[in-house]
Amino acid sequence: MIATPAMSLRVAAEVARQAGIAPLVLGDAIEGESREVARVMAGIATQVRRFGEPAPAPCVLLSGGETTVTMRGDGRGGRNVEFLLALAIALHEQPAIWAIAADTDGVDGAEEIAGAVVTPDTLPRARRLGLSPADSLARNDAHSFFGALGDQVVTGPTLTNVNDFRAIVVA
Repeated sequence: MIATPAMSLRVAAEVARQAGIAPLVLGDAIEGESREVARVMAGIATQVRRFGEPAPAPCVLLSGGETTVTMRGDGRGGRNVEFLLALAIALHEQPAIWAIAADTDGVDGAEEIAGAVVTPDTLPRARRLGLSPADSLARNDAHSFFGALGDQVVTGPTLTNVNDFRAIVVA
């Protein structure tokens, strides 16, 4: 084995420490419906921002594991971008929270898009473009949503498939 999911999170945690951001590794085997996992992670990030628990800000919540998507619509997307769209909605435009989720092999779903990023202004920018985050989520169309915003992460094939990677920074 060249790398494992736990190793990737340990390395990300070390990078965060070197940047002066406290890492909180939540686990490398977090599974479940992408939307549900996103709501839980949004709750943890909100708790950090409001009360400094389970770690004070600035910190980064790191996790891995492969979530799932129940297809409800005819859109384009994968589990990481669906996670991020649901996360953005659940965060309700809170300031000072950023997130990235991507598949380490460079492909999330059936397209050559590894994942995307969420920023505190993701939802306002979407609305200015006439996008409905709720409609995009209902149609499983997160790739189109993040593509319109220019927030997709495109790495190309990495030739390494360790796990999905998620990081939520709370400043």
